[in-house]
Order: sequence, then structure tokens, then C-alpha cells
Amino acid sequence: MKKKDYQVVSRSDRRALAEFLSQEGQLLLPMLELIEQAEMAVDELIDVAGRATIEAVLTLSAQQLAGPKHPGQATGQIRWHGCQDGVVGQAERKLRVRKPRLRRKGRGQGAELEIPAYEAMQTNSRLGQRILEILMHGVSTRHYRKVLPEMAETVGVSKSSVSREFIDASEKALKELAERRFDEKDLLIVYLDGLVFGEQHVIAAIGVDSKGYKHVLGLRDGASENATVCKALLADLVERGVKPGRRRLFVIDGSKALRAAIDAVYGKDNPVQRCRNHKRKNVLDHVSDPLKDTVKATMNAAYRLDADQGMARLEKLAKMLEKEHPSAAASLREGLAETFTVNRLGLPATLRRCLCTTNVIESPHSGVRQRTGRVSRWRDGAMVLRWVATAWLTTEQSFRRIMGYKQLWMLAAYLDGPAETEKIAQQSKVG
Repeated sequence: MKKKDYQVVSRSDRRALAEFLSQEGQLLLPMLELIEQAEMAVDELIDVAGRATIEAVLTLSAQQLAGPKHPGQATGQIRWHGCQDGVVGQAERKLRVRKPRLRRKGRGQGAELEIPAYEAMQTNSRLGQRILEILMHGVSTRHYRKVLPEMAETVGVSKSSVSREFIDASEKALKELAERRFDEKDLLIVYLDGLVFGEQHVIAAIGVDSKGYKHVLGLRDGASENATVCKALLADLVERGVKPGRRRLFVIDGSKALRAAIDAVYGKDNPVQRCRNHKRKNVLDHVSDPLKDTVKATMNAAYRLDADQGMARLEKLAKMLEKEHPSAAASLREGLAETFTVNRLGLPATLRRCLCTTNVIESPHSGVRQRTGRVSRWRDGAMVLRWVATAWLTTEQSFRRIMGYKQLWMLAAYLDGPAETEKIAQQSKVG
């Protein structure tokens, strides 16, 4: 990829442009009013005309206090007193500018006056939030400057400053996620799956409401095989409005601890679907390479049948495997009935496809991995939770409704029918 060339504007060129803009001040007066009222972010102004415009705005702001410059004349109580260096914080960088100096007539403390527009720019920076966005796009604190737009005389922000800004912003993201309420959401489906970051584990939950919209429900540091952690996550969801009174379909990665936690927190009459992708992977990990394609094709075909026929087909496969590959046979039989839970509901194929795996939660997990891929060392669980919470909330902005959402009323009908639900729940536990 060809490196982009940047032209550095000389100080004299910039000064000439700033003088022109300040002389034609009517063009900038509306912008000046917005800046001083803190209604326009500094980086938006940069996008319009660059640093020369900022310096022109500062000159106009000074003129409103001291009037136009009159070389060789010193009139009025507020007078021009040359220029000095200043720094304006933007969303992506800190920018060095030359700003006017104003002084009151006379000497002593308080003689120096601040430029109103400069004060507004100092308090209207979006530096922390923009740095957070840059980091979430996969740029480490060590290398973030490589992706920022280059400008002459730009003042860099140190790596430690970026890290501090990110920690503050990510702690706010984690707090926001931990305090979400779901009392008004009719959640029909809850997806549960785990993430691994180095030696750190995180369990995440996504809910789908009756209209098909996805919601990030919560996070908990710990492995999905840890029963205490699993129960703690679900208990936290209950506290924040995901109450046990409503039957739901739970889609899980196959963890026995998660399965037990669902029964303990939400009751035993909720249908549970074990992820078929996890099941396939677990089985294939135990068979030799020559058999992998055959086993995978057989499992895929069986999952398209009705529950009884599909289970019979996979039981036949398990018998074939148990002599040479007993671990694969055992893995296939473990929780077999719950890999066919959605087949028993009689749902349309489009809707059933997104209910039989944890893909709904795995897809944003890929976004999380992409955004955290440059982190080389995870110090502790708190660091992981901050990063994952921030990445989850960033990824959530691009969430779409699940496939087949128009048929969710059919799932709701099954979940709302106590007798049918209990029958399905009991059948799913057989085997």
C-alpha cells in the first residue's frame, strides 16, 4: 500500500490564511457563537477549515472584547498584547495553536484576560471518547499515533495518557452495562457462552425480545464450567429484571455448570438448546482425520430431521464410533436430546436455524476478539471485563434483529403454554 504524502503548510502560509479569515469575519461569526456556547466540538471545526480557522476564531473572539487591532495605537481598557502558544484538545489529538493575548489597562494581578473561545475549546474536548473508539478498532496504545490524521506541528498524546483515558472510559462502559435494567423487555431467548483471554475467562449473556431485537444482558468473570460463576451471572440478571416468572428458551454452549445453573435460578421447565456447533467440534476433536468429513456430514443431516429420527441417526453413529473412538461416542451421546430441543417446537426453518447454535452470541464475540486482539497481556479479570464490556457495547450498535423474527410469536406461544412447555422440557432431558 502506497504511503500517503502530506504537505506541511508553512507558518507564513497559515498566518496569511488566519488573517484573511479574521478579516472576513462574518463568515465565521455563526461558528464562533456555537464554539463559545460549547455546542460545537472542536474536532468538527477542524474538519471544516483546519488550524488556521481555529486561530481566526480566536482572533474574532478577542476582537469582541478589545475591538479590532490598530497598529501603533493603544486605546480602550482592554488592549492587544501580542500572541502566545496554546494547545487545543481534539477528539484525536492535541493541536498547538497561536492565540492572541489581551490585557486590561494597568498592571497587577488580573490584568491578563482569557479569550472566551479558547476557554470553551479547553472544556469541550472529546479526547477520551475518541481514544476509546480508536482502541476499540484494534489500535494499541503503543501504536495509535500511526492511524491518526497527520498535521503539521501536532502535539502528540503520550501512551500513558491514552491508557488512563481508556481505563476511565471503559470503567464507565462496564458500569453502564452492569446497571442495565430489563424489567420492560419481554425476553424470549437467552444465549449464554464463554470467552477466554489468556488465562482469564468471561461468561456473556445476550437476550432476544419478542420483536427479535438483541440486548447485551451481562458479563461475569470466570469459566462457564464454574457452577458458582454461572449461578452468579444468572442471579444478577434476575436482580436486573430478567425474572424467573417468564418461561424462556436458553441456548448454551454445552456447559454442564450452565445447564445446572439454569435449573437452579430459573426452574426446570425452561427448554434448553445445546449449541450444535460446539457439539460438532467436541465430537470431531475425538475422531481421526479420515473420519471427520463423514461424521460431520452425518451430524448435519441428522439435525435436519425431526427430533426422534435425528436422535436415532446419531445414536447409530455413536455405536459405529464407540469401539475405535469411545470418547467421540460419549461426547455425541452427552446431552444429545437437548441438541434437538428446537426441532420439537415445530418452528419454521429460518427461525430454527438461529436457535440451534450460539452463533447469535458468537458473532459479536468475534468483534470482541478483533477489538482486543492487540492486547498482549491480560493482567487480571477486572481488565478483561472492562475491555469486553466496552467491546460489547461498541458491537451492540450494529446489532440486527435475528433471522425469522417475524415467526417469534410461534415460539412465544409454546413458551406461554405450560403443559406443552413442561412436556418439551422433560423430553429434552431424556438421554
